[in-house]
Amino acid sequence: MARMELGKRAPMAPPSRTPSPRRSAPKSGPARRSLLAGVAALGALGAAGCSRVATASGAQGGDLLDRLRAQGVVRLGIAGEIPFGYIGKDGRLTGEAPELAKAVFRRLGVDRVQPVPTEFGSLIPGLNSQQFDVVAAGMYVNPERCEQVIFADPDYQMLDSFIVRKGNPKGLHNYQDVVEKKARFATGTGYAEIQYAVGAGYKESDILIVPDQVAGLNAVETGRVDVFAGTALTTREVVKKSAKAEVTEPFKPLVDGRPHVDGGAFAFRPTETKLRDAFNAELRELKRSGELLRILKPFGFTEDEMTELTAKELCGG
Repeated sequence: MARMELGKRAPMAPPSRTPSPRRSAPKSGPARRSLLAGVAALGALGAAGCSRVATASGAQGGDLLDRLRAQGVVRLGIAGEIPFGYIGKDGRLTGEAPELAKAVFRRLGVDRVQPVPTEFGSLIPGLNSQQFDVVAAGMYVNPERCEQVIFADPDYQMLDSFIVRKGNPKGLHNYQDVVEKKARFATGTGYAEIQYAVGAGYKESDILIVPDQVAGLNAVETGRVDVFAGTALTTREVVKKSAKAEVTEPFKPLVDGRPHVDGGAFAFRPTETKLRDAFNAELRELKRSGELLRILKPFGFTEDEMTELTAKELCGG
């Protein structure tokens, strides 16, 4: 998949036009968009998923888990980003977050999941306006987001990487290199990488913001920019068939002068602590048994992406 201002949102969650990449940044509206697989299916499923979710009661801890068990279905906010959550070529919902959601919610007594596609930057507004029950998009946990939603503990951790021209002619290996070598820099809408670059001294108004990693690869290949920043996983996947670009070695961005590792997790409305806690209990068991890695491995995740980070740590608590 690890960034951010969240824009206002229309009442309905619109289908994402392109599958979306990953994450977010220590600021406000993470990132990731994704490859163009299953766009038509996204539209159809988006229409099916537009009805609003019943408003949560004021009961302490929330009653959403009980209602989901009664309904037998949970609505997942996804951003159409490979490998985090997308519609496959067969028209079915898949990705690391939806597959994990299927496993966890089955254990919680909810047998079905229903995707509600939207833009990555609309996930938190859509969640809090009851358009779906849970965000299942590999969203990075950061303090700004933690003020708007509550997170499960991360199910994966992620480093950053750059897409550059073959041979990396400018020698770009981190955000400091980008600043020092005055490289033309791009990243995705709402990506955490925006803040990482700004923190390194890059002028935010000079950053080219593109929809996703596919557009980022195109910008590098055509010479519009020297470098596109994204997660190690998504950049690695998108350059596989490129004859003009390559990906750099993964690295930890600096936040407040210290190396930082991002973690992606499911997000819930702040009132639904019972559901979040129940989800965490099942997630811990999947980690302990090794089942989590088995679920995520088909999407390019490895032992290196497994983590014991907690939401509390990443929220700054």
